[in-house]
Parts: sequence; C-alpha cells; structure tokens
Amino acid sequence: MRAIYIAQRVIHELIRDKRTMALMFVAPVLIMFLMKLIFTQSTTTSVTVATVGVDGNVRSALNAVKHVAVTNKASNAAAQHALKTQKVDAVIRQTKPAHYTVTYANTDATKTNLVKAGFNAALTANGIKTLKQTTLKLSQTVSQMATTIAKVAPQAAGSLKVPQTEPAAATKITDRYQYGDKDTGFFNKIVPILMGFFVFFFVFLISGMALLKERTTGTLDRLLATPVRRGEIVMGYMLSYGILALIQTVIIVLCTVGFMGVEITGTLAAVMVINFLLALVALAFGILLSTLAQSEFQMMQFIPILVIPQVFFSGIVPLDSLAAWVKDISYVLPLTYAGHAMTQIIMYGTRLSALGLDIGVLLLFLIVLTALNVRGMRRYRKV
Repeated sequence: MRAIYIAQRVIHELIRDKRTMALMFVAPVLIMFLMKLIFTQSTTTSVTVATVGVDGNVRSALNAVKHVAVTNKASNAAAQHALKTQKVDAVIRQTKPAHYTVTYANTDATKTNLVKAGFNAALTANGIKTLKQTTLKLSQTVSQMATTIAKVAPQAAGSLKVPQTEPAAATKITDRYQYGDKDTGFFNKIVPILMGFFVFFFVFLISGMALLKERTTGTLDRLLATPVRRGEIVMGYMLSYGILALIQTVIIVLCTVGFMGVEITGTLAAVMVINFLLALVALAFGILLSTLAQSEFQMMQFIPILVIPQVFFSGIVPLDSLAAWVKDISYVLPLTYAGHAMTQIIMYGTRLSALGLDIGVLLLFLIVLTALNVRGMRRYRKV
C-alpha cells in the first residue's frame, strides 16, 4: 500500500513538470520524423567518371550504365585534377589495348563499388558486342570465300577451312585509390563526423552538468555576489573547461588514428584545430543551456532535442541528396561545418587556409554563444 502512495506522489510530480512530460513524448517522435526525412529524401547513389584515352565503344557502354555519368578528358592531368577537386569520383585511363588504370576517390565505399560494377558491366557489354560483330564479319567472309571457290574450283569447295582468328587480349585492370585502399569501408567515411560528434557531445554534457551543479549548490550565487564581472566568470569557466576539452580532443584524435588505423591525408594539427574549435562551441553551448535547466534531469532532456539531431545533418547522409528545405536546417547547426571541415582534411588533404567558411562559422557560433552566456548571468546576479 505504501508503494502505491509513493507511485502516486511520483506521478503527480511528473505531471506538474510540464517540460519533462513534453520531452518524453515529443523527443522520440521528433527523432523518428528526422530519420524519415533523411532516409526517404535521399536519392540513389550516382557517380561521375572521367575517362582518358578510353575506346569510344567502352565509354558509350559505361555511360549507358544506370547512375553512371561519363566525362571525357583530353589528358590524364586534367582528369586527375577533376578527381582532386571532387568533380569526379573516379578516373579510367586506357594505357594499352585492353589495359586500364582506374583511380578511385574512395571517400565513399558505395561509390567505389558502383564504379567497379559499372566498369565491369561496360567491358562485358562491349565484349559481347565486339564478339557479335566479329562473328558476323567472319561468317560473311567465309560465305564470300565459299562462293568464290565454288565458281573457280568446285572440287576445292568441300575442303574449305574456316580461317583462324587471333584470340582477344585479356583485359587487365589496375586499381588505384586516392584515399585508403580496397578494404576502406563505410566506417572510414563517417569517422570524421563521429569524431566531431563525440567531442561535441561529451564537452557539452560535462560543461553543462558542472555549471548546473555549481548553481544548485549555491556556489555560483556566492560568486555572483562578489565584484567579479559576469564576463570574467564566463571566461573563467571557458578557460578551465577549455583545457579539459583540449586534452579530450587530443585523446580522441590520437586514438582514432592510432588504434583504429584511420588514414589522414591532411595534417594531424589541422584535425586537432577543428576539433578543439568545435569543443569550445560545445562548451559555450552547454553553459548556455545549463542556465535554462533547473536540474540535471532537465539538462539531459536537451540532448535528444538539440544534440542528437545534429548527427543527421552533419554529412553522414550526403546533404546534396536531401530536399532543399531539409538541407537548409543544416546551415544553423555547428556540427555541419565541423563535419565538412574534418572530411575535407582527413579524406582530401585540404589545408586550413582553404576552410575559411567552416572555421569562420564555428568562430561566429562561439562568439554569439559566449555573448549569450554573459547576458544570461544577469538572471542569477542578486546585486
């Protein structure tokens, strides 16, 4: 009976907490709706292939493969430049008859497999077409020879032998990879995004919880009662937790590269810079949301609403394949810019100087969130 009374008390408290009740029912529906938008709006994977010196029949057969577009380049240098600038997904170069060198961007295992399957299908289709043409020509030649011999020497017509043809040269394909190797899979594609997400998530959680604890224990109130300025308080928290964020960033990056063997075509320092900048944004974001929460439980409620959805718009699913209005949501999320910058550094070797937009937006997020934190301290200052 006492258990029933306790259950009734807890239920009444939950009902009075409107925010908790709303998030318990709204958050799962919101996440499921976002997943529906992401995975139903995405289109079938398509690839663009640059060819150099490839026979016209093979090129036409490849272009006829579904979801494969072919662009012919005048030189290998032009094709490799298109591959490096992410305008094509692979380069096929014919160096000798039936000898091809294929270079894959390999930043997406799905696209790499599509190029391989499409090229093999094109070679097979072209081989069948060539065989039919050769057989037809041979048949016509034999028929003409038989008619001629029958007229000139009828007695020799019965001993006519079919001319032997040279066997076709075996097709040889040499595979090269701009990033990774033949074993590079889907995990390598999402590693840059997952790395940024875990940095963002744990810094956000730890900083928000820590400041909330100082509020609930009265430490923040006593600090605000002193002549210390609000900006100095915010910067003090940012500096202290920023050091922890830096250590966490170094550990996550080094473990990802060392233990998991993830290849980084850019510089390790550039990866550290982007992750640390994202960690500072997460730190400012966590401090801001901690001012809105009344308890640790309410702080946890912000995670499914404001943190988890960012993963769906950070590049795990190509943003180009989404509907325009869905893609617009990604422009207001910091993890989108961090994920793009990390992908460019890790997979394409892009320098920090070429990532001015992503870095600038992350800095803007940091400045705005810090300013909001300073302003938010007003509500707790008693004097």
